[in-house]
Amino acid sequence: MFKCFSRQVSSPLDQPVAYLPFFNYIFIVKRIRHILLSFVSVGALIFTACGDNGGGGDDDKGFVTVGAPTAEALGTTSVTLKSQVTVSGNAQFGRIGFCYATTSDPTVETSLSVSAKVSGGIATAEITGLESSTTYYAKAYVTGTAEGTVYSSQYQFTTGEITISEELANYIAPDYPDDYRNISGWDQRQKWNLANVHDPSVVKADDGYYYMYQTDASFGNAHAAGGHFHGRRSRDLVNWEYLGGTMPTLPGWVIPKLNEIRTAMGLMPVNPNVADFGYWAPVVRKVRSGLYRMYYSIVCPGNIDGANSWGERAFIGLMENTDPANNDGWVDKGYVITNASDRGLDFHVAPNDWGNCYYKFNAIDPSYIITPAGEHWLIYGSWNSGIAAVQVNAETGMPDINVNPWGTDVEIAPYGKQIYTRRLGNRWQASEGPEVVYRDGYYYLFLAYDALEVPYNTRVVRSANIDGPYVDMYGTNSLLGGNGDAYPIVTHPYKFTNSHGWVGISHCAVFDDGQDNWYYASQGRLPNIKGDTWVPNANMLGHVRAIRWTKDGWPLVMPERYGAVPQVPITEDEIAGMWEHIDLSYKYGGQGTATSMTFGADHKITSGPWKGADWSYDAATQILTTSSGVELYLMRECDWERNPRTHTIVYAGLGNKKTYWGKKSK
Repeated sequence: MFKCFSRQVSSPLDQPVAYLPFFNYIFIVKRIRHILLSFVSVGALIFTACGDNGGGGDDDKGFVTVGAPTAEALGTTSVTLKSQVTVSGNAQFGRIGFCYATTSDPTVETSLSVSAKVSGGIATAEITGLESSTTYYAKAYVTGTAEGTVYSSQYQFTTGEITISEELANYIAPDYPDDYRNISGWDQRQKWNLANVHDPSVVKADDGYYYMYQTDASFGNAHAAGGHFHGRRSRDLVNWEYLGGTMPTLPGWVIPKLNEIRTAMGLMPVNPNVADFGYWAPVVRKVRSGLYRMYYSIVCPGNIDGANSWGERAFIGLMENTDPANNDGWVDKGYVITNASDRGLDFHVAPNDWGNCYYKFNAIDPSYIITPAGEHWLIYGSWNSGIAAVQVNAETGMPDINVNPWGTDVEIAPYGKQIYTRRLGNRWQASEGPEVVYRDGYYYLFLAYDALEVPYNTRVVRSANIDGPYVDMYGTNSLLGGNGDAYPIVTHPYKFTNSHGWVGISHCAVFDDGQDNWYYASQGRLPNIKGDTWVPNANMLGHVRAIRWTKDGWPLVMPERYGAVPQVPITEDEIAGMWEHIDLSYKYGGQGTATSMTFGADHKITSGPWKGADWSYDAATQILTTSSGVELYLMRECDWERNPRTHTIVYAGLGNKKTYWGKKSK
């Protein structure tokens, strides 16, 4: 005869009760040592166990129970949880703690957790870093029992309200390192956060996450172990969860398509090593709820026809997904477009004859946009003759092209309309990475200038029409302006005081949160350090920055990386003091360096580059205006160079074909 018993553990504020009959239920069990049943209620947890020797003897291994949590010291961003713990007999167990989440039914595997201290049968733990005015769900748990991990019933609590000023006072800056070598390896990928990011594309999905995808590039090629076009996601643009590759192997259509074109050109087929292909610069957009598109670049290795011919072509392909939370859910849709040449089959151009390259349009670096009228456009290209725009089918994402990718300029017109060139009559453009977004009646075309390792900088032009004409802020037409550069400068290598600064800041993603709050994301690289045997320039850290828009509708990227600083209104009293000021004028391969400038409480600039000028401040718009007419747009942001990191005030402004960056230092 087997005897069953139950144990009710009351709320931790009550006294435990003795063994009770189990509501007259009778269980007939053969050789079962432990059966654990839990009845979830608000105030108590009931555990049931059966033993074959009347509840005692050598076969009774005992059990551990945890009562439902209760909260003490509930604040705006923290809480102390307590739970009663009872250990019976010779019970074995591991860790005792609390798991919690903003969604119901948290577990150790699916939510955050903290270990508890146990004293006098009471488990206690403080949880910090919570969001204010937020409802959380918590359970006490015990790991390593005979039944596995045992949970209490669920407890619900809501943190208190906090003012935005209190949020700023309690601000904790991001702590991830700029130099990420120690976590750069593939086995450390869950710690990467924004480490190993290159040519990012960012989309906000239906689930509230921002998803980021990128070129295959990393410090030490660590990414090579995990497929292609790696992804990560974040809710706050600061903390990013690494998701892995979205494309396991080279798509099966690539080599057959390459040889189809080569055969039509009168060339022999090839069979390149799949490891030699390049996987570059994807762009991801939400088409509609339940449909996301990723256009990607595949760069074929080798030359068209031996050493004395131009390099082999590239392809843009397409993948789709119904839900980016399923990182394995990307389905390849195949070939979209390839390099087009306006020079027929005259491809015997020396590989180093940069200004005379064979292709008119280079099929890499796609950007994708859906216009307010519902048209779908692919913007693509790099170096060569500049940037092209081609309309694609809204349902399939494919362009309507039925002609060979070579011929006269007229014959290859279906491959796109040229909308940007940096240098007329020269195919060595030194510009790439187009990114197109729409805001307030204009299409903004962001472009990467110069070599990516150090001198990379970003420019922007705009147009009322998706296919142009695009002009810069001084009215220069992007197709007629000769050899002039576009202004404003959006980003450029820079260096604040007491820091290494950053270089290689471009090939950007520009995106918003749906509430007209805009952001800029790119790679950032550490500059080379003379005498150091290691080359830190290979560090590719993802940078995210906030954007403010000028009264005239031009984007100003903030000088400091985004750190989720609470945007407490900036008062005039806070302007007075010392600032670090950077003139971000274009200098190939150089860093704009900071100089000290003092804004006096008497509305005079008393030291620095603008010494003697007056200043005024409009608190409603958070715009500081100098007597020279330069308007500086202010925000609160993280001071990444200070130790420890904290919040500060930053500005960005435009004037006289110059961009100005600054931050308050004292």
